[in-house]
Amino acid sequence: MASVKPSVPKGMRDFSPADMVKRNYIFDTIKSVFRKYGYQQIETPTMENLTTLMGKYGEEGDKLIFKVLNSGDYLAKANDQALTDRNAQKLTASISEKALRYDLTVPFARYVVQHQNEIAFPFKRFQVQPVWRADRPQKGRYREFYQCDADVVGSDSLLNEAEFVLIYDEALSQLGLKDFTIKINNRKILSGIAEIIGKPELIVEMTVAIDKLDKIGLDGVVAELLTKGFTQEDIDRLEPVILLEGTNAEKLEKLKAILATSSVGLKGIEELETIFAYLQSFTLQKATVELDITLARGLNYYTGAIFEVKTNEVAMGSIGGGGRYDDLTGMFGLKGLTGAGISFGADRIYDVLEELNLFPQASNQTTRVLICPFDKDGEIYALPLLQQLRTQGINAELYPAGAKIKKQLDYANNKNIPYAVMIGSDEMQSGLLTVKDMVKGEQEKLNTDAIIEKVKA
Repeated sequence: MASVKPSVPKGMRDFSPADMVKRNYIFDTIKSVFRKYGYQQIETPTMENLTTLMGKYGEEGDKLIFKVLNSGDYLAKANDQALTDRNAQKLTASISEKALRYDLTVPFARYVVQHQNEIAFPFKRFQVQPVWRADRPQKGRYREFYQCDADVVGSDSLLNEAEFVLIYDEALSQLGLKDFTIKINNRKILSGIAEIIGKPELIVEMTVAIDKLDKIGLDGVVAELLTKGFTQEDIDRLEPVILLEGTNAEKLEKLKAILATSSVGLKGIEELETIFAYLQSFTLQKATVELDITLARGLNYYTGAIFEVKTNEVAMGSIGGGGRYDDLTGMFGLKGLTGAGISFGADRIYDVLEELNLFPQASNQTTRVLICPFDKDGEIYALPLLQQLRTQGINAELYPAGAKIKKQLDYANNKNIPYAVMIGSDEMQSGLLTVKDMVKGEQEKLNTDAIIEKVKA
């Protein structure tokens, strides 16, 4: 049998120990901020029932869900007519009952409905797990990537939305970002816009198109709208709204005039004004908050405020987003439970920190001390010290006896271990061990207590 060249599927990656230290730095930072704001962690399965996921993300999202073939002879239950007609959609329904989760929000909604009798509302949860999308891989876009989500259900207070802004600001500032924008809009405003141009039934088509403004430009948006049932007259009324300029307050005043005849549009404006009023009681560290009418996040389940976060320091897509969804749990039989949530795109954040060289140097150091014995006697002598170091919470390794000291020190350098403790016959007799600072190249002889003190410092 011919050997197979090892590889991973496109859009998926292995992570080395050095990668994982950096990734955990991101996850730990974000988790600590979530906890500070009262969110608790849960996890849901990698696979969900296909019926749980389909129809929740819009037509474009549904196409990007990774379906999982049924176990065993899946063709035995295949739709014969679909096979004959080569109808992929009908065939999939008969051979796949499960799928990899597309995001963490819909599984969370399913979780809330399934566990509603065990949950105290409002329920604030966070989740840090991978999701999968059958997308075309490109820079900053992967088929498998982690999301870090925080959601609250059972509370319609707009203070939650204001706190999402604070969470983004605090977490991204802690990670070292200095210039990023939290864009905010409201789905009700978009509904109002569709209403005043007389096309309320085309709200989804409108939002999907204008959400692409920064990717395909105004001409691209206009061309797409013309193919979706909008007239040139509709577009003439829509264009000044899409191109709205000024401060957040000025934009809201202009929108009040434009949407004066739309009660749903005015409700959206009122909600944004409330959020901005809450934010005036807080001091943001680095974030700029911007009202962006083109922000649509073409997902069907948002009903109120919507968010997107972009860094201004690196050319990269959004590094976070979310919004309010009043009826998501209703899809699973639990009506009247409002929710709101945000997500951090951890993989894109990783790429941003890497490009800006923002990972702390210490993040490369998994082991603090490497003990290097000259021989078997030195190895036995080293064991109590090894245990003492670990008992003191110091990451320590013992290089097995038998290798030359140079090889052991090369190992320490390759792993960015800052200290090496060398133990030969002289060290064992005197009780003073040779400690080498691998960064400065300096050596000194110290007893066990002094070694622990030095390494801890």
